[in-house]
Amino acid sequence: MGRAYQNRKESMAKTSDAKAKVYSKYGRVIYVCAKDGGTDPDGNLALRGLIERAKKDQVPTHVIDKAIKKVEGGGGEDFSVARYEGYGPGGSMVIVDCLTDNPNRTFGDVRQCFTKTKSKIGTEGSVMHMFDHSTILVFKGDEEAALEALLMADVDVTDIENDDGKITVFAPNNEYFKAKQAITEAFPDIEFDVDEIQFLPKGNTPVSGENVEMFDKFLEMLNDLDDVQNIFHDAEFS
Repeated sequence: MGRAYQNRKESMAKTSDAKAKVYSKYGRVIYVCAKDGGTDPDGNLALRGLIERAKKDQVPTHVIDKAIKKVEGGGGEDFSVARYEGYGPGGSMVIVDCLTDNPNRTFGDVRQCFTKTKSKIGTEGSVMHMFDHSTILVFKGDEEAALEALLMADVDVTDIENDDGKITVFAPNNEYFKAKQAITEAFPDIEFDVDEIQFLPKGNTPVSGENVEMFDKFLEMLNDLDDVQNIFHDAEFS
């Protein structure tokens, strides 16, 4: 599972060239998270994780505060989650997560990215079964102490890895809050290097030759869309 995680290309801030787009995407997802779970990071672990991630990606504090204040003020847009699946260049499998205030527009924009790169957008569930929806927590700590804390909290740990003191915990997506709470309580001053829920491919599809360039174009087109939040795929470049 760790290899699949390492092979997945980073999304959001890691794949976008324009800082303004990164700020916009973080602002949107922070707004939705605060609207759904509350504006207090101490009571909304997902929001706390997003804020920590945004700061690591050098998103200015005023961008974060503006998104939260928009919720507190009762204004703002009505965004909804949209998820698209399909086959990218070279037969790779792709999941695209979006936040949109206009699903018809977003679907059309995402479909165009598939069409213009010789890819094929699929129906719901067409490739989802080939991915694990996983909680991923990466931090420096003691593996035995971390595992004990997770087991005591009755977390269904899928896998745990130790790379020179850097611990990576994998768990089902619905165990995120329980897993993070257990680790935070066991290590009060902990800082997470990774604190996310991701789709991890169960295998990899080799992509080579001209398909590599086409795949880069595919990712670039998707990341240029304001509605796109995350892109997950199983492509392995050779």
